[in-house]
Amino acid sequence: MHALRVTRAQDFPEWYQTVVRDADLAELSPTRGSMIIKPWGMGLWERIQGELDRRIKDAGHDNYYFPLLIPLSFFAKEAEHVDGFAKEMAVVTHHRLKQIDGVLKPDPGAELTEPLIIRPTSETIIGDAFSRWVKSYRDLPLKLNQWANVMRWEMRTRMFLRTAEFLWQEGHTVHVDEADAMVETMWALELYRSFSEDYLAMPVIHGEKPENERFPGAVRTYSIEAMMQDGKALQAGTSHYLGTHFAEAQNIRYQDKEGGQTLAHTTSWGMSTRMIGGVIMTHGDDDGLRTPPAAAPRQIVIVPMLRGKPEDSELKEYCASLVAELNKLSAFGWPVRAYVDIKDAKPADKRWDWVRRGAPLICEIGPRDAANGQVTFIKRNALRQGDKIKSHSVSRVDFVAQAAKLLEETQAELYAEAKARMDNNIRADFKTFADLEAYYGTEDKEGEFKGWARVHWARPTGDALEKVGERLKALKLTIRNAPASQPSSFGTCMFSGEQAVEEILIARAY
Repeated sequence: MHALRVTRAQDFPEWYQTVVRDADLAELSPTRGSMIIKPWGMGLWERIQGELDRRIKDAGHDNYYFPLLIPLSFFAKEAEHVDGFAKEMAVVTHHRLKQIDGVLKPDPGAELTEPLIIRPTSETIIGDAFSRWVKSYRDLPLKLNQWANVMRWEMRTRMFLRTAEFLWQEGHTVHVDEADAMVETMWALELYRSFSEDYLAMPVIHGEKPENERFPGAVRTYSIEAMMQDGKALQAGTSHYLGTHFAEAQNIRYQDKEGGQTLAHTTSWGMSTRMIGGVIMTHGDDDGLRTPPAAAPRQIVIVPMLRGKPEDSELKEYCASLVAELNKLSAFGWPVRAYVDIKDAKPADKRWDWVRRGAPLICEIGPRDAANGQVTFIKRNALRQGDKIKSHSVSRVDFVAQAAKLLEETQAELYAEAKARMDNNIRADFKTFADLEAYYGTEDKEGEFKGWARVHWARPTGDALEKVGERLKALKLTIRNAPASQPSSFGTCMFSGEQAVEEILIARAY
């Protein structure tokens, strides 16, 4: 008997929604396609935000904030960009409401002179500021970052993975030339790779997107791709070299060393609350979420076995002093986050609440443990031995001595488990499109896991690339990226029969 009413094998999409709900991460809001992020989900996002923000600032970027509403004319300056987001834009057209025939409606007399777009991304309005701030080569590079919410009017939504409104950071930088901008682009890609793997224990493959998967208006787009437990890919972060496209549209020029006016080169890069969805589908099990200890809002949770008796006060004191002792420790370079749960509920119910949330170490301490100086605990990533809960009982001294190591071991174990799953489920033996079609075109058998394909590729463009996209779409597949790590030689492209120039990853994706 598991803590969730549905298992991954039974119905993976429903399992995902169940984890989001039962782990108390988020719930649907009254606003179409949006979510309310609850304390455990927000705590996880705050940990992600804090660590990512630290790394961004350490690399010389400053935080700014730009308006939520962007004039429509700003988008009209960059045709490819606006075309890429046109179907997802939410538009503000009036500035006042009025009772009309007893119904509250936009006041016809309060129509805006120019419609405003609720930001789907900020390249255009930030570019407008850059055009004023950048005057000379001495002003460059200019590196900024924004933590914000954005709105993209998605038709099909799923909490954390794809919602109309979500939270993210978006980096925007300006450079003197392509070489300097590309250094930034690749730095951001490496930032996301290392953050995903080191902090969230989520292995990824990083590389360049094909032409048809680029960010609207970008010259080159790079991504990190993570494998979920159903075999699908999750694009977990992107970095874009924008060339001079946005600079030309927004007139971002600088005086070079010779005194001439030169177009600047820009970049943008972003990571969002989608990462929480990635953590769920990478690490979750049939009992709920398994939160990576480095990012867990509470790493060690103490559940005292309170019984409403006089000796409860001594047990509470024991647990409080244990938490204080644990919080003096350090794991992952930061103080340990331990917590004692003394809310008025049955101890077993509290234990399962924390199991579903995925607290890395959960301690159940009764009067006998307190009297004997013991700690009984479970490791959330190794909860069961067969059908039974696997618990450990050690002296308090030993538990405190090994607590930080247990957290760091758990982080490593979660990563190793996910890395093995990814490495073992990337097939490189498909030689022709018929091979691909024979595998992905068949009905999935019960319990069958279809991972990714790594194939040789001639890098077609234009109409040829569009035809490849259509053939893959029929199999519900897309090209994820061309991994940065490539072999020294290549075979034949399975789509054209021409000499390949690289290998690409193909997968079903979120």
